[in-house]
Amino acid sequence: MKRGIQWASMAALAAWAWAVLASPVQAVELTDDQGVTLKLAKAPQRIVSLLPSLTETVCALGQCQRLVGVDRYSNFPESVKKLAHVGGGMDPNIEAIVALHPDVVLAALASRSAQRLTALGIPVFALEPKTYADVQRTIAKLTQLLEVPDGQKLWREMDAGVNAAAQSIPASVRGTRVYFEVNRGPYGAGEASFIGETLTRLGVKNILPARLGPFPLVNPELVVRENPDLIMVGESHLEDLAQRPGWSRMRAIREHHVCVFTPGQSDVLVRPGPRMAEGARIMAQCLIDKAAPATGVPP
Repeated sequence: MKRGIQWASMAALAAWAWAVLASPVQAVELTDDQGVTLKLAKAPQRIVSLLPSLTETVCALGQCQRLVGVDRYSNFPESVKKLAHVGGGMDPNIEAIVALHPDVVLAALASRSAQRLTALGIPVFALEPKTYADVQRTIAKLTQLLEVPDGQKLWREMDAGVNAAAQSIPASVRGTRVYFEVNRGPYGAGEASFIGETLTRLGVKNILPARLGPFPLVNPELVVRENPDLIMVGESHLEDLAQRPGWSRMRAIREHHVCVFTPGQSDVLVRPGPRMAEGARIMAQCLIDKAAPATGVPP
């Protein structure tokens, strides 16, 4: 009797193994944010990422091991620092990418490398999240591309983390009028950007309206006129803030209501990807530490 059970178990195991080996490899067909349809015989195993937020998303989906190269700004998680770096995301080293034999290259919409890489037979998948909806869609598309189960769990965890950060904001600073500077130019984060959406969820007011676009080049005089209660800025471009015409008279500068972010914090804050909840916590702590009771209206 025992021997019969053993033979039955072995037969079942053999049938399962045959089914796995005989099952066809699933082809991948997806349309990117440029409207270009990517067709691959199977899910990519060798990936080059030219955008830090895409690098982080691949890793957050548990597929860091598929990355063989990244742009020079991809520095999280720690393991990607050991990968081949192929230059800037907008204008990378094409020869270095070709040498890595990638199955696909993940790139920003503005990358100038897409046509050259495609002409060389290297598939390009262009994604560029700028809003919460974009980030959710990007996660969904990478989940399909990588063929990982329940990628939307990542989005649900991120969304819950932002909600938790919002709940930490005291009523006394809700309505604070904020200017968030993304980088030199100056370029700011408008209401339509994922940073602007985070500020809205934290219960504060962005002085850059949605009609200016997600990340507009800002006229410094506009900021002076709006006279924000609080300024958020990276330490790498802090030194000239008070030197800008009229800025020393602004309430936020006079009363030191300025949050200065380290390079590491800035990386978290400006990347529309898996660490958005962490970014929301950084901004929430900034508001708790630096915001004065909101004025509600410009002077």
